[in-house]
Amino acid sequence: MHAGFHVLNDGIDALAARLLLAARAETSIDLQYYLIKNDLTGRALVATLLEAADRGVRVRLLLDDVFTGGYDEGLAALHAHPDIAIRIFNPFRRGALGRAVSGLTDFRRINRRMHNKSFTVDGQVTVVGGRNIADEYFGARSDARFSDLDVLAVGPVVADVSAMFDRYWNHETALPVPAFARMPEDTAAALAQLRRVVADWKTEIAASRYAEALRRNALHLLEESAGSLTWAPYTLVYDSPDKGVPSRAGEAPLITAPLADAFRAARREVFIVSPYFVPRRSGVEALAGMVDRGVAVTVATNALAANNQFAVHAGYAPSRKPLLEAGVALYETRPDADVAGAELVAASGAKATLHTKAFIIDQRELFIGSFNFDPRSANLNTESGVIIRSPALAGTVQDLAVAALPQQTYALFLDERGRLRWRDQRDGIERVWTHEPGTSWWTRTVAGLMRLLPIRSQL
Repeated sequence: MHAGFHVLNDGIDALAARLLLAARAETSIDLQYYLIKNDLTGRALVATLLEAADRGVRVRLLLDDVFTGGYDEGLAALHAHPDIAIRIFNPFRRGALGRAVSGLTDFRRINRRMHNKSFTVDGQVTVVGGRNIADEYFGARSDARFSDLDVLAVGPVVADVSAMFDRYWNHETALPVPAFARMPEDTAAALAQLRRVVADWKTEIAASRYAEALRRNALHLLEESAGSLTWAPYTLVYDSPDKGVPSRAGEAPLITAPLADAFRAARREVFIVSPYFVPRRSGVEALAGMVDRGVAVTVATNALAANNQFAVHAGYAPSRKPLLEAGVALYETRPDADVAGAELVAASGAKATLHTKAFIIDQRELFIGSFNFDPRSANLNTESGVIIRSPALAGTVQDLAVAALPQQTYALFLDERGRLRWRDQRDGIERVWTHEPGTSWWTRTVAGLMRLLPIRSQL
């Protein structure tokens, strides 16, 4: 089957698409996310969802519990709306010590998180990809810029995403808010108070510079994307929600199976973009094996200076030398890299972080989703994404990525003595670094110490 796809690279476009779709919703909105922050973008989304529910649109929000600390009151008030239902994946215990107690008594369960991301409206259009709902993913934060990627889709793939959502929504790991959170005695009063808070949010958001950019982009975004859809065969790939149940995870159908099939089918080249890239020995051997059979393998990930997770970098760092020795091309995103859609509010010194999760096979297949090339995505978290079989889209995304490499990344190489080195270009001048570029000795020391911790399976 074929579906229509439009890639959302620009952060402002990506948020405008979601808000405009929700504002135009007529029957239903289904959202599945790892995190939604209480910041400008999160508040804008909640306000738009509340408006939709007031129009009679059925809103279902499926949210992981790892970042919901302190949100129970607001979640309960939203859930009190007759047209809003909220379920939480693998919830922690509540109370002052609830999370600590969960970690001590139920670690195997609560260590498994739902990392899927989807936004589906009226069963007609969906947005899937790597973005959570927070300012840094949409160019609305002045001190951090996340480069990310989503795809807006129409056609049969929407029914597939809806079926995935329903599998998670109806699964035993997804509990409605009243099942674990203290509900207000007067739900009507709680909802009325939330409305007053949301009204204040809307006033605050409307006065921001970012809101004007959203309005400008939203005026023509969906009309433009509808005219520029690329129709192509696809496969929606995702983990079974059983992966969230330790006793059944070993038998659960996993996203890794179709992804591995895609890599095995590669004949000429593979281009991997993964912010959190932690190939263990088997992963290094698999990539080296592709090089041995004539496949050019390129990996783009975060430099230490750009990574927001030092522990993940510590897990990745030991693989660099064996990958380079095997012939894999490695690039690390610089902290001063350009991020589409972040130029409006990001200060000149704001750190750029790669958050895109994608790969391209032979410039004919493109994967966009939530899956990181690390043990956590492979073995612990649930993940989702779409493989699009379109030489046009795959080629366009790879061309953009390749064009950005010289000015946005450090190219890694081994010198004549086999030592790891970094090369970059600025203003036409090439530089070679003998240590992690853009970092202090303290940052390098902390990252080095983290390598000693036995936590790679958890990264």
